[in-house]
Amino acid sequence: MLPFALSIFTGAFLLFQVQPLIGKYILPWFGGSPGVWTTCLLFFQTLLLGGYAYAHVSSSLLKPRGQAALHFGLLLLSLALLPITPNDSWKSHVTGDPTWQILLLLTVTIGLPYFVLSATGPLMQQWFSVTNPGISPYRLYALSNIGSLLALLSYPVFFEVRFSRQEQAVMWSVGLGLFVLLCGFCALRVWQHRPASAPAADPSPHAQPATPSAPLSDKLLWIALPALASVLLLAITNKLCQEVAVIPFLWVLPLALYLLTFVVCFDHARWYHRGVFSALLIVGIACLVRLLDAGSDAPMKLQIAGYTGTLFVVCMICHGELYQLKPAPRYLTSYFLFISAGGALGGLLVAVVAPAVFNEYRELQVGLAVLAFVFALVCFRHRSRTLVLGAAAGAMLATVAIPALEATFDGSAGVGPELMTFYQNHAWKIAAALAVFLACALDLTRRRIVAEWRLSLGLVVVLLAGGLGYQLVEQMRSKESTSVIRSSRNFYGTLKVFDYSPENPDEHYRLLMHGATTHGLQFVGTDRSFVATSYYGPNSGIGLAFAHLPQQQNKRYAVVGLGTGSLAVYGKSGDYVRLYEINPAVEKLARSPFTYLEQCPAKLDVVMGDARLEMEHELAKNQPQNLDLLALDAFSSDAIPVHLLTKEAFAIYLQHLKPNGVIAVHISNRYLDLQPVVERLAAEFGLSTACVSDDYTESWYYYDTTWMLLTKNKAFLAKSDIYAATDEPKKNSRQAALWTDDSANLYSIMK
Repeated sequence: MLPFALSIFTGAFLLFQVQPLIGKYILPWFGGSPGVWTTCLLFFQTLLLGGYAYAHVSSSLLKPRGQAALHFGLLLLSLALLPITPNDSWKSHVTGDPTWQILLLLTVTIGLPYFVLSATGPLMQQWFSVTNPGISPYRLYALSNIGSLLALLSYPVFFEVRFSRQEQAVMWSVGLGLFVLLCGFCALRVWQHRPASAPAADPSPHAQPATPSAPLSDKLLWIALPALASVLLLAITNKLCQEVAVIPFLWVLPLALYLLTFVVCFDHARWYHRGVFSALLIVGIACLVRLLDAGSDAPMKLQIAGYTGTLFVVCMICHGELYQLKPAPRYLTSYFLFISAGGALGGLLVAVVAPAVFNEYRELQVGLAVLAFVFALVCFRHRSRTLVLGAAAGAMLATVAIPALEATFDGSAGVGPELMTFYQNHAWKIAAALAVFLACALDLTRRRIVAEWRLSLGLVVVLLAGGLGYQLVEQMRSKESTSVIRSSRNFYGTLKVFDYSPENPDEHYRLLMHGATTHGLQFVGTDRSFVATSYYGPNSGIGLAFAHLPQQQNKRYAVVGLGTGSLAVYGKSGDYVRLYEINPAVEKLARSPFTYLEQCPAKLDVVMGDARLEMEHELAKNQPQNLDLLALDAFSSDAIPVHLLTKEAFAIYLQHLKPNGVIAVHISNRYLDLQPVVERLAAEFGLSTACVSDDYTESWYYYDTTWMLLTKNKAFLAKSDIYAATDEPKKNSRQAALWTDDSANLYSIMK
């Protein structure tokens, strides 16, 4: 078994080590959007399906010797295609949805090696069954997932921190060479194996029948269960990246938990207890409903724990029930083929179908509702009292745990009053859950009709939990829709334009939201319609920078991140304003219904594409912009994309800046302390810094912000208004390493 186990482990490790590596390589090329990782996962799941299909078809059509020869030939060909590092020519200079370009890039770069690796698990298990008849190969599947899990967990804490991307790519290539040797040894074992002669058919009536194929209902669940797990994996990863940051850690953590459930469930049936996990499922759904309602107001640690904890429970349910449906070993490759098809289907639904169908991120809510329905069907199919009893217990537990948790995090004076209010408002739900629990738990008479009622009431509980959760989210959306006048969704996220106080001409304004983050607001039809608002007020860091630039006439400035176009208000006649924006939907909204660009008296250009790549392209054409000021205000999730805050990025910015020019970096953030990162970059390039935090109390339409001003012009930072507004140095301030394209550690700057 050892050669097969080593091959499976090594292949799985390489398979999942390359995912965050290649994702980190191409993330800066496509704007640092969460959609990059979603598209990568779609590619990986689809190619995994291709690998499983290859394993199934080749094992069905070829004899073991022919299969071994074919696979070893593909392994040698994959070595010839190394290295896996993508060429710079793939950098995106196109606007719009780059999904198909990313998929093509990944296909050309790592397509064949990944395809061959993805076929390893089922193929080696099938070869093991051939050379070791009578021994179950399913534990090798758990070993495969252990290798995958170790690869994911080791990447953010070891490989990403200690090695550059190029070094990682070299080590991965060496690992692939070792894997080919191990597979070659296994192929040799298959080649040398002489199968025992088949026994003559036993005509007696007592002969054992052939193992029947799985019924159609099982095969449908082989697809539905992994598809649901995949949908919720991608949806929760998307949600975390939108709320916190687009970083490998938040890619790896959900994926690692997803794989851990495969390890646990396929190791042994005892690890999955239906009653425990069905109870936790109802509690988890209730938690997610409340977290979705709270949005970015919920503490970061609570969000990460709630979303990932529920994902773990969901995947345990899906994969635990999947293990219960496993067929005989002779159907192993088709079983894994169906599982991979389900995973790929889930990726397709989230990455391609959902953006085309929804104007908002709704796949998480829809996925939870469908999960509740499928869970109810599983209860009926197995007639499992344990599943129903656990669901009823979970419903009761949720009524106690959720409001108590909310009261604790809200800092309420007492949890008791909060609970009493909740119970008064939801007494009927609690009574229904208690009635179902008693019906499931007692069953004193043992009559058939009671058992039937038990299953029916169990279905009601499960559907009620999913239905109520979805109803809450729909109610939240309906409240927003009364003021939403525009909404859209594309590769770069969701956008909404809110129209507030239209009945009051003096207070009528519109606000742009990207996900959960405000991207500017503008008054409508008043003398304040061309006034800086939100993050860009006159006392903000950026406002002070504009007010005290040495060049006040015919100034040239650029902004990375368009938003509503608010910073156009600082442009005067004779000035030149250059605005970089990657999302075409944002540019469309900035022109209508917002009017900052239209009202700007300066000459103004909007450059579509990733700002860093466009600036790099301009330098290649010998077109430095000679800027007095460059404002970095591009936000993905709640932070500036990492690739805009690296040494390589700042080297590009400085080539576009005048010798005494200013770089203004917007570092306002709920979760990350970006000040040490910017200070380290300033030190690297010999720039002086000022951190300006403003706290407006007079006008509601000015937000509290933190901007950092970087320049070689010390006299600029010494001007009285800027000096007075500069924050005092922090005591025991944290230090940050220099961020580069190869190394950027966000974990050390989390608040």
